[in-house]
Amino acid sequence: MAKSCFVGLCLFFAVLASHGFVELQASHHVYRNLETVQSSASADQPYRTGYHFQPPKNWINDPNGLMVYKGIYHLFYQYNPKGAVWGNIVWAHSTSKDLVNWTPHEPAIHPSQPGDINGCWSGSATILPGGVPAMLYTGIDPKNSQVQNLAVPKNLSDPYLREWVKSPKNPLMQPTAENRINASSFRDPTTAWLGPDKKWRVIIGSKIDRRGLAILFKSKDFVNWVQAPTPLRAAEGTGMWECPDFYPVPLRGRNGVDTSLNGPSVKHVLKLSLDDTKHDFYTVGSYDGSRDVYTPDKGSVESDSGLRYDYGKYYASKTFLDSIKNRRVLCGWLNESSSVADDIKKGWAGVHAIPRHIWLDKSGKQLIQWPVAEIEKLRANHVTLPTKLLKGGSVVEVSGVTASQADVDISFEIPGFDKAELLDPSWTNPQLLCSQKGASVKGGLGPFGLLVLASKGLSENTAVFFRIFKGQNKHVVLMCSDQSRSSLNQNNDKTTYGAFLDVDPLHQSLSLRSLIDHSIVESFGGGGKACISARVYPTLAIDNAAHLFVFNNGSEAVRISKLNAWSMNKAKVN
Repeated sequence: MAKSCFVGLCLFFAVLASHGFVELQASHHVYRNLETVQSSASADQPYRTGYHFQPPKNWINDPNGLMVYKGIYHLFYQYNPKGAVWGNIVWAHSTSKDLVNWTPHEPAIHPSQPGDINGCWSGSATILPGGVPAMLYTGIDPKNSQVQNLAVPKNLSDPYLREWVKSPKNPLMQPTAENRINASSFRDPTTAWLGPDKKWRVIIGSKIDRRGLAILFKSKDFVNWVQAPTPLRAAEGTGMWECPDFYPVPLRGRNGVDTSLNGPSVKHVLKLSLDDTKHDFYTVGSYDGSRDVYTPDKGSVESDSGLRYDYGKYYASKTFLDSIKNRRVLCGWLNESSSVADDIKKGWAGVHAIPRHIWLDKSGKQLIQWPVAEIEKLRANHVTLPTKLLKGGSVVEVSGVTASQADVDISFEIPGFDKAELLDPSWTNPQLLCSQKGASVKGGLGPFGLLVLASKGLSENTAVFFRIFKGQNKHVVLMCSDQSRSSLNQNNDKTTYGAFLDVDPLHQSLSLRSLIDHSIVESFGGGGKACISARVYPTLAIDNAAHLFVFNNGSEAVRISKLNAWSMNKAKVN
């Protein structure tokens, strides 16, 4: 090991061997509480998911420290062991061999040092030379300042990484009067990468007034970090940048690449979570590694009116390089749309989206996202519909699947475009347009799509659909997820979501895939060019009383060119 020993790696284990790291002692107590929760959870839980990730009870939010170690997937996440609201945050930990079935372990990181005594917030994993994982994470110190800390595994021979130790030098990065960093807006370090000078880089989200910042730090040994003179990127008027993510994507193909790779064969993606709007937006651009400057491509919009991972309820996402399948995988948090009172009553809040394989579209202008293929092994009871002309005003039930826990993939073809509505040039906000032209508003071409988690008489349903407009030089496709009739319970947030879909309906079919899981509807339009996730809580369309329909509320007929639907078996989650 000495011949190839990386400086920081040697330092870690020299210090660890001399008992310089701080061992985490108290996590066993928290985990025993978790086990108690598992055995006492209520069976009457119509909104708990069948195949999405969630713990047995209590609050979760951001996914952290995602990685592969010794052939096992590790998910660390923000967790409150004491209740169904945010607070008392620790890093909970689960492992998987397939990204579908998950086994819980003791929380990995919890408050125990001055640098994190008031909370262990989000962070990221970096795999150091020699295959050693290292966690950089935000801690809240006694002054409630946000500072950055380091933890490493205690036992590298344990593939489940069940014990972690903290650096005695924590905090490694902190606000000072000299660096002008806002002590209340300095959080969520990324996965680190190596530059051409062999120094590590990491960015941390921040802001000055309304100017969002990706503050850059550098280190030779992963322990001693120095702030760079300028941020990697900044943008006016965007507010606080939370949970930044920065990674390369190949210009061609669907493979993932190491976070440190740069050059003419890749573009870079900078993703930012906007604290003001709770949206994750991203740009595609170029990274100058010698000057440490990221420049979005021409035409990029640096706000949530530009490209987003998901145009619905999706936040604080994180990617990691899946070295097992040679792909980049995206994980995100789906917060509740129910009231806090209802969350407390049901005893839990927050789930994670199905992990998504992401790659660069052939255009080079946006990412494509698709549920990881492993989820398909849960499929059962395959149902198909033959090619069918769906006339205006039609509603057709898809029978034979468990409509509350399903995977549906449908494609439409458009026989004629004469009746497409004219697109007003002022209609630039797709969410507003979807809310004004919901599923009940009759159009020319559309709305047509799916009614999911629907009651028998359709008094409850969530509509995921398309509309086609006639623009100046092309037809424009609008994708909507309309939650306005999702529940008779008026205490829920039933916001309608929308996105413009970069698909030419003259030459391409319009595809829609929806993953339905009791209180979740994750939808992928155009083969993953636009994604919309929703949280819904029907009172009638529950379990076996839920139905699935295809509908067309436009005046013109559309053709169902393909429909495949499956019931989804229950995953083994925690």
